[in-house]
Amino acid sequence: MVIPLSTPATEGALSVPYPATLDVPHELVEHVAWLLYEHRRVRNTRWRKLGCFKQALLTLVHLLKNETFSQLGAGFGISQATAWRYVDEALDVRPDGTPLWFSRATPGRTHDLTAAPAHGIVQACLTRQILVLADRAHQGAGATFRTPYYHHSEQPAHYQQFNRDHARLRAPGERAFAQLKSWRLLRRARRSTRRIDTIFQAVHTLPTCNYS
Repeated sequence: MVIPLSTPATEGALSVPYPATLDVPHELVEHVAWLLYEHRRVRNTRWRKLGCFKQALLTLVHLLKNETFSQLGAGFGISQATAWRYVDEALDVRPDGTPLWFSRATPGRTHDLTAAPAHGIVQACLTRQILVLADRAHQGAGATFRTPYYHHSEQPAHYQQFNRDHARLRAPGERAFAQLKSWRLLRRARRSTRRIDTIFQAVHTLPTCNYS
């Protein structure tokens, strides 16, 4: 696989391909390739310029490295429009069933305390009496939200113990979010907000899917 090196300084110049590696298990690429194979078989798709494995690899490069479609096209020997179409097709055959709910896409500047009530999360958790362990950005949400205390070291002992227990219980969720952030496309998405939800579901599902 080659990915073109392209910077603003070299824009418009001839792209220079270079070899690179992708930090995902080989089995994951094969798993996505088999999903694409089944998708093509059902639709009786004719010959494609890229095989299922290369299309799966192209999609994972886009999600993990946030390569533009022009860079992907140059690296895989296809047009920019074809790269776009291949990625969209692969996103649509992701495994379903793992994500429970995703909110609609909102601007990056939206504060957590603004987004939670706007999407009905605060009221839904209150209605169902679901305890939520949130970070300090959600202080003031009320209802069933529990946030750590400020000035940890200056608080009484039982407050400090509450903060330690709070952090311990939230640790698995924090690790999961850290893994999601390794997919660079989520840091700076160039796609339409109508496709961000689909992209997020794919990114959320891929690391946890069973590809035995």
